[in-house]
Amino acid sequence: QVQLVESGGGLVQAGGSLRLSCAASGGTFSNYAMAWFRQAPGKEREFVSAISRFGSRTNYADSVKGRFTISRDNAKNTVYLQMNSLKPEDTAVYGCAADLLGLGNSKAVKDYNYWGQGTQVTVSS
Repeated sequence: QVQLVESGGGLVQAGGSLRLSCAASGGTFSNYAMAWFRQAPGKEREFVSAISRFGSRTNYADSVKGRFTISRDNAKNTVYLQMNSLKPEDTAVYGCAADLLGLGNSKAVKDYNYWGQGTQVTVSS
């Protein structure tokens, strides 16, 4: 069973950048496709981005395409989300998720086996 711990959230002004990290432990990291989801107050959890087990495939929500970049370092058991040109509507709790033997193309919450606790991202206008 893999444990996931996110870090890197915070308060940033619109147009700014943040880099989120998600450190995994307790499993073979390269066995998992990884994803980032977010949940704003009063809204459902939504897909942000996903990456395949060895990083060859990535997927993004239309709302973040061109602004966010997902990457992973299997030697460090860590997945990252570089967020640029942040907007107030990006404010949410961001969480990472792991999909055992996944292809890195799923946007569905139900396909992910393990979840972190999340990190708050707040973008001020």
